[in-house]
Formats: sequence, structure tokens, C-alpha cells
Amino acid sequence: MNVDTLLHQYFPAAGNVCIEMFDEKNIQQVYRRLVEVLIHQPEVETSLLQGMSYCFYEVMDNVLIHSGKTVGIVITNYSEPEHLIQILVADDGMGIRESLAQNGEYANISEQQALAYCIKDKVSDGKGMGFGLYSTSRLINTAGHKLVIRSGNHTLSANGDTVVTESEPWQGTIVYFELRSNMDIDPASVVDHRTDPADEFDDLFLDDDPELNELW
Repeated sequence: MNVDTLLHQYFPAAGNVCIEMFDEKNIQQVYRRLVEVLIHQPEVETSLLQGMSYCFYEVMDNVLIHSGKTVGIVITNYSEPEHLIQILVADDGMGIRESLAQNGEYANISEQQALAYCIKDKVSDGKGMGFGLYSTSRLINTAGHKLVIRSGNHTLSANGDTVVTESEPWQGTIVYFELRSNMDIDPASVVDHRTDPADEFDDLFLDDDPELNELW
């Protein structure tokens, strides 16, 4: 993967991005490390982090489950003046169309259709629930600036309207989204009230850290 290309296209004005490679052995550590950077930013709303953290891990885990590759890359940036969180997760695997085609229901769809379908509920290659990108799209609708999913020769852009267009080729999948860090949200609504991301977040990040409990 060409990291310089990703930085140039998605983080052109960012001055201090975090870049991490992850695999099944270190995904938890990488995920926790990047979320904890945001936890220590007093201007970032806790409820936003509760919803975001669920989606963030799901998007990272998608790489290891669906791409056919064992390694992915994640790039994050936080701008306090702009109240902006940027997150990008990328792989150089099989791509969304080929992944979905493993499910007979989607065997004959086009790449453009695959990108349009991937943010819908319960659309999956059969190896997962088809909930990660769906919940991420709900997060963007609630507190986001934009969601970009790029795979093969097409890109889905969602910032109110959802459009799939032809684009420069990318072998694999890129998921990039921007969030308004000062938004107070209902994290349960992000996951359609199917789980409790607030409790999950608190259990993982706050309950065993007195400093963080005191901070919030």
C-alpha cells in the first residue's frame, strides 16, 4: 500500500497524523492506542467516542475478516480548532465486489452495486453480520462530515446524499470518514439499539483507569 498516496489524498492539511499497521495479533492494541489518544482530548465528546469506537473497531476487523489479507493500515488525525476527527482504514485485498460475490445472493452484482449495497443492513459475504459499514453510515448521518468507501474502480461518497462514481483504481478497500468531535450523540442509535456501545466503551476504556474516570 502506498501510504504517501493515502496521506496526500485524504490528509493533505493534517500536520500530525497517527499511522499504524495492524493484524490479528495487535488489532486490539492498535485500536485501543488510537482511541485513547482521543479520550485524552477534553474537547471531544464522550458520547461521540462511544459511538465512534464501535464503528472504528468494526471497520478495522472487516479487513481481517473480508479482505483476504492479514494486514491493514489505519491512519487517524484530530484537529481541535476544526473539531474534526479523521479516520482511514485501508487494505490491498480482494475488494468489496469480490468479497460480496462469495455470497451467492450477490454473485453477479457489479462493482458499483457492491459499493452501494455495502452500507445497507445485513449485506455480507457470509462471514459476518453485515453491520459494520451500516452502523458507520448511521454514525456519519448523525455526527459526520463525510464517508468515503473506495474499492476497485469506484468510490462511494456519503454526506447526506449517497453517490457511487468511477474513480482511480485501488486494489482493495479504503474506508475514510470524518466526524464532528464536539457533537453530543446517542451512541445506541448509531447501532440501531442492537447493543450498548456506551457500556462497552466504558468497560474497555474507563472502568479500569482512574485517571480517565476523573477526566470525564
